[in-house]
Amino acid sequence: MQIIPTQDVSSLSDRFQRRYRYLRLSITDICNFRCTYCLPNGYQPTSEKPYFLALNEIWRLVKVFAELGTEKIRLTGGEPTLRKDFLKIVQSIREIEAIKQITLTTNGYRMEKDVAKWREAGVTAINVSVDSLDPRMFQRITGVDKFDDVMRGIQRALAIGYEKIKVNAVLMRGLNSGELDAFLVWVKNNPIQLRFIELMQTGEMDQIFQQYHLSGQILVDKLLQEGWTQHCHSPLDGPAKIFSHSDYQGEIGLIMPYEKNFCANCNRLRVSATGQLHLCLFGEKGIDLRDLLQDDSQENALKLRIVEALKHKREQHFLHQGDTGVRGNLASIGG
Repeated sequence: MQIIPTQDVSSLSDRFQRRYRYLRLSITDICNFRCTYCLPNGYQPTSEKPYFLALNEIWRLVKVFAELGTEKIRLTGGEPTLRKDFLKIVQSIREIEAIKQITLTTNGYRMEKDVAKWREAGVTAINVSVDSLDPRMFQRITGVDKFDDVMRGIQRALAIGYEKIKVNAVLMRGLNSGELDAFLVWVKNNPIQLRFIELMQTGEMDQIFQQYHLSGQILVDKLLQEGWTQHCHSPLDGPAKIFSHSDYQGEIGLIMPYEKNFCANCNRLRVSATGQLHLCLFGEKGIDLRDLLQDDSQENALKLRIVEALKHKREQHFLHQGDTGVRGNLASIGG
């Protein structure tokens, strides 16, 4: 009989005193968009039949993370709502008492039709990608003609009771970088938290990065000059710097991974759709957790593996040095 050594597995923290209360959980790699910065050639399966985490595996995983102090789960992909059991996944996570937030990142293509079901199942907040307010540019960036569908989905979400929708826009020089004024008009009278994300370099996207990357600091300087003020972070917030203005109902956020000390307040871990724990968006190949998700008797061993893995988390990424780790594209880990 194997003897498992006694160890404190009551919470998740690393060598740099950072606490981890937030798990980004990918439930599929499959996506039906072909975004320039992520999957320009569309989803390419790596095997004949993708073998993503099953419902019971997801429940065991989240339950263990909750017992280790996780309070927020973000469901990502690919496009997570492509899973036929998406609502069941949300409902099963909602049953775990310690989880305070179940958030969703989506491309929004089926939002108008299904968002009421998502809310009823337990999705507490939604992030939707809108990389341009120009339908033609939207199609150029995403590879699909779905701009009007996505915008109707956002309005539907607000109509059924979501108080605020977070909108992600990957900032790209020469594509959507000239649309800030149009985005500001949109958020002026709408409860939208618009978050510009700096384009990040990945192994398969070097050329796109060199062509389109633009520092978010340009937008920060513009906002400050126009009287916007920055918010303080809460423990469950992501890495965005959030700005508000008394004349605007909405907010503007900036996610700038190339900024100095970007990783200082890291509070999130990632698990891929096949059960690999990733300590950083840019880094190692991952630590396999799936073999310990097959029955409830493995719970303590799973906790120990996660806690042990955190001992090896780096203080920061090295994107600013051109080190993108092993990440081929962001869809492989849920962004």
